Amino acid sequence: MRFEEAYSGNVFIKSGSDYDEADAVIYGMPMDWTVSWRPGSRFGPGRIREASIGLEEYSPYLDRELDDIRYFDAGDIPLPFGNAQRSLDLIGGFVRRILSDGKIPAGMGGEHLVSLPVMQEVAADNPDLAVIHIDAHTDLRTDYEGEPLSHSTPIRKIAEQIGPRNVYSFGIRSGMKEEFEWARENGMHLSKFDVLEPLREVLPALAGRPVYVTIDIDVLDPAHAPGTGTVDCGGITSRELLASIHEIARSDVRVAGFDLVEVAPVFDPSEQTVNTASKLFREMLLGFVK
Repeated sequence: MRFEEAYSGNVFIKSGSDYDEADAVIYGMPMDWTVSWRPGSRFGPGRIREASIGLEEYSPYLDRELDDIRYFDAGDIPLPFGNAQRSLDLIGGFVRRILSDGKIPAGMGGEHLVSLPVMQEVAADNPDLAVIHIDAHTDLRTDYEGEPLSHSTPIRKIAEQIGPRNVYSFGIRSGMKEEFEWARENGMHLSKFDVLEPLREVLPALAGRPVYVTIDIDVLDPAHAPGTGTVDCGGITSRELLASIHEIARSDVRVAGFDLVEVAPVFDPSEQTVNTASKLFREMLLGFVK
């Protein structure tokens, strides 16, 4: 079955209609089955797409416009409500198809656990993979209340697969003491509170390597993005996050895949969060798809 037949719904602005011609494939992962606080991120992908209609197609930051790149929006992956493992399996199979076709996976969440099968598939395709993780939370737990499949565990699980020294977390301001200790003891790079300056210091060491970029919208201060499931005060500004995306885009890393997760529109009736997320995703597309 072709993607055009399998998935439907709104598409991100200027999406091409030909999967075969695309260099990157956008897809939604509408899952929030394991959240520890407020559900609602399963509605994020659809609302980000809707907000994209109001975007300009040109980025003055990167001097590129959406017509300069080729991407296809496959819509949301149909996921079985409440079944976390089956949902992760379906996401992994979808991304495996994209990678086998030589395309860059560009995902929208959904809770952060949806990033795990994507990172695993990209790592299988790129043995030297590094992960750039931008988030308010460590996501380094082994489980949450005894459940290993949780949005608080994906970074721990991918770190155990590719090695903690290949995971670089930025903007972290919340987590258990044991998570910070585990990162330190295992040589994982974890920058607390800030993103842009520590990212600039790290990127030269990643030159030439494939990188997966995963951004949790809650790295932003709630003043900039209240529409998320686990808000945490003291975050960065949207301007700093945009600058961080551009820093990655202008570096010598090869972005092998990326996602933006944890947008929960129901908690922001002003629609500020979905509009911010939509612009961030545009910049990720223009910066990461060469």
